[in-house]
Amino acid sequence: MAREVGQLYPVARAVMDPIFKFLWRIEVEGLDHVPPTGGAIMAPNHLSVIDHFVLAASLPRRITYVGKAEYMDSWKTKYLFPALGMIPIDRSGGSASQGALDAAAGVLEAGELFGIYPEGTRSRDGLLHKGHTGVARLALRTRCPIVPVGLQGTLEVQPPDASVPRPFRMMRVRLGRPIDVTRYLDRADDRLVLRQITDEVMFEIRALSGQAYVDTYASKTDTSEALPAEPGRIAELSVEGSGDSGAWPGGGGSPANPGRRSSSDLLRPAPAT
Repeated sequence: MAREVGQLYPVARAVMDPIFKFLWRIEVEGLDHVPPTGGAIMAPNHLSVIDHFVLAASLPRRITYVGKAEYMDSWKTKYLFPALGMIPIDRSGGSASQGALDAAAGVLEAGELFGIYPEGTRSRDGLLHKGHTGVARLALRTRCPIVPVGLQGTLEVQPPDASVPRPFRMMRVRLGRPIDVTRYLDRADDRLVLRQITDEVMFEIRALSGQAYVDTYASKTDTSEALPAEPGRIAELSVEGSGDSGAWPGGGGSPANPGRRSSSDLLRPAPAT
């Protein structure tokens, strides 16, 4: 793959790493969950602009991101962000958005790490919002695993409207076990499968980040009053034929797998009594 973005990535890491180590204490958990080789999708929660740099500084491998196309409208970021590995994406959808996802697939097929925020934009209220299915589509298309990531402390370092990050604070990067989507390949065009994978990713992110979950999409001016879900419970996903017999807490089930509950069931707020 001819690289069109990220030409300055090695230089940026050489400059960024010592600065980050001096200004912030970053704790990293689960680094062994990052595949040492091959393509993988890094899927973090998104609270702050600094999220991009914190995750990149914590990984032993190069990572490429998508970013909003509006960055290309400013002379300050038009050349810098693509040089550092950002692929611009038009969030209004259509062919421009598809082109960016095609480029993302190229990064993964070349055996590299690719970062995408399932929420689509930063959370303005500190809650974890419903995930978009693009992360599932990308994983199914490339057959790459999804590594859920929980970022903690980045909101305190740089809140949404702060132009400069606050120094000398602690942040934490928690990396979860990779989610293998190949068991869904025979149903890759099924919207319910896309939603199931996405909900599984969000369930894991919630457990890693410690955030409360709301079943609404994040927006630039998020004023959602949706009730957060109950605190996350750790459960082993049981997949028919996988050999994993762990049951979901609380029992229940689905038509496809009686006696089991899907991650989307656990994400949803409990009904009012």
